[in-house]
Amino acid sequence: MRVWFNGALVDDVTTPAIRVDDHGFTVGDGVFEAVKVLDGRPFALTRHLDRLVGSAAGLGLPEPDRGEVESAVAAVLEGQELPLGRLRITWTAGPAPMGSGRGGGPPSLVVAASPMDPAAASTHAVRVPWVRNERSAVAGLKTTSYAENVVALAYARERGATEAIMANTLGNLCEGTGSNVCYVIDGEARTPTLASGCLAGVTRALVVEWCGVREVDEPLSVLDEAEEIFLVSTTRDVQPLSRLDGRDLGEPGPVTLEAMKTWSDREAESIDP
Repeated sequence: MRVWFNGALVDDVTTPAIRVDDHGFTVGDGVFEAVKVLDGRPFALTRHLDRLVGSAAGLGLPEPDRGEVESAVAAVLEGQELPLGRLRITWTAGPAPMGSGRGGGPPSLVVAASPMDPAAASTHAVRVPWVRNERSAVAGLKTTSYAENVVALAYARERGATEAIMANTLGNLCEGTGSNVCYVIDGEARTPTLASGCLAGVTRALVVEWCGVREVDEPLSVLDEAEEIFLVSTTRDVQPLSRLDGRDLGEPGPVTLEAMKTWSDREAESIDP
């Protein structure tokens, strides 16, 4: 792993850098992006930085300097042999008194890059008993407050799955802990709208654009009727579900296979679509 912190590369990643009173550390007051790296280059970086800026604004944080972030990204990737990697950009409120109130100190910027294993050819997900609050102050923001996701994902892994799928407070399908959910009804690919409270995933946006996935809000139970289900995210691309809860979905269906092919073809066309 290579790390850049507040203006410079960190020589030893085991050396403490961020302060213990940083609000991102103490209360999760920060935002982040996870960016796929292909052959040492960040994929869809412009879209990720647009979302980082939007998340910061939604959380009430100062806007990160895009030029500084881009320079940090270039620094951590320079000379790295990363055929496939993950780049994490984290922007926090910086030092503050212990508690919820911010201290007005300078924000913290951390950029880190490390290798990433390819996603499995297919996976298993489960629905969890907790919901997303689509009316939350942080709905749709990619914040570092991930405790809900940690608990839900642990629940899924205890059941042999790699992803947990949640409804929102209205009982409609929302999202996974780190992915957006697409499903097929009568041959049509669908995914929840952003009004559901789901994250505006970069991969989701590209799949909607490239594959014609329709955005619609439907009850979580619609997954029981789905002919095919697939997850989309930075680390999964387009990944078929082979099982949901105890239901065997079998091999990827034609709509999923077409989405996978379209993703592979279009991703190869541009590193920053």
